[in-house]
Amino acid sequence: MKYETKILSTRYPRPDAYGSLAMPVYHTAAFEFPSAKAMSDAFCGRSAAPSYSRIANPTVSHLEERVRQWTGALSVTALNTGMAAVAYALTAVSAAGLNIVASRHLFGNSLSLLRDTLGTLGVEARFADFTCPDEVAALTDDNTAALFFEVITNPQLLVADIRALAAVAHSHGVPLIADTTIVPFTVFHARDFGIDIEVVSSTKYISGGGTGLGGLLVDYGTIDWSSHPSPQMQSRIRRVGRKMPFTARVKTELVTNLGGLMAPQAAYMETLGLDTLDIRFRRQAETTLWLARQCRELPEIARVNYTGLEDNAFSELSLRQFGPLPGAVFTIDLASRQAAFDFIDSLKLIRRATNLFDRKSLAIHPASTIFGTFTDEQRREASVDDTTVRLSIGLEDCHDLLEDIKNSLASTQ
Repeated sequence: MKYETKILSTRYPRPDAYGSLAMPVYHTAAFEFPSAKAMSDAFCGRSAAPSYSRIANPTVSHLEERVRQWTGALSVTALNTGMAAVAYALTAVSAAGLNIVASRHLFGNSLSLLRDTLGTLGVEARFADFTCPDEVAALTDDNTAALFFEVITNPQLLVADIRALAAVAHSHGVPLIADTTIVPFTVFHARDFGIDIEVVSSTKYISGGGTGLGGLLVDYGTIDWSSHPSPQMQSRIRRVGRKMPFTARVKTELVTNLGGLMAPQAAYMETLGLDTLDIRFRRQAETTLWLARQCRELPEIARVNYTGLEDNAFSELSLRQFGPLPGAVFTIDLASRQAAFDFIDSLKLIRRATNLFDRKSLAIHPASTIFGTFTDEQRREASVDDTTVRLSIGLEDCHDLLEDIKNSLASTQ
């Protein structure tokens, strides 16, 4: 079935008492059980009944199941933010003394998670340019727990050869973990390219309207964990088999102990967002491609960066992996940092805000915000330039957006 049909036909695990077509919001902390044994079975995982909303909630589980049905994943875990999904994925595979080989071109907080948070727990972060698989391979060894990267980097818009990275990871028996937020799973099928674990900020395309926060952690069950260096994974193999240790650790340890499960209200809003995800994305991405082409003709703009442009350095690889519409974000470079600030300040229709893939178009200066606490050297290593403005494109009319860009550029001259 096509996306719209399949995503709308996922039924609830139990019939609603009133026959509701929309999954109800189970706005409750606890659930009543018919017996002490039923309560014990729920808490010990011997039944699928929810035990407590910190651990599982029917509204959240329905969102997870809809995504699982579409992606064909082994499991999906819905968490309260995209950063939580990244943190749980990297924590699940890690242990003191191991290393994670990661892209140096990551979202600012993903970089600081690896460098500042996991680093203090004895996990070494090794940063590489993931557009050079040989560089990644040179840093990968017997103590590597995972490879981690973004399929299209934010805001640099670099594209790695995913199959080449998968070959490196799998030759060492470790997972390839990818942040795929920039291209939704309606058009990009991560498993087909060798990605084993996918993290998604569902705050973005799935929420669609900036109405709530969320993150999805998708385990495709494609890794045989028997050669993984983590002792935690090895201890779970004896209980759950060679394919399930990651899901088991996330579901029964991290969610329970760290308390980051998505709230039922957010899950309800994101379930609604799934219904229209594909049609919204295609409209936004088509507008993005059109705008990027138009902006190349404006003399005030020094550079337009979008991997869907035919002359982009990553055009061929991007087309092969993501199709003709690689996301709804592009960047422009202006003459200076001040020119970038003046341009953003002069916008009337496009909003000055963080976030991506809202229904409204958004503009931000990444160097002074997302990477604002980084040193100049750290920004250079991450290829974040002072002249860059990131534009996330929404559902407004494309000609109105272009007029806003033109007027803003004219007012800064």
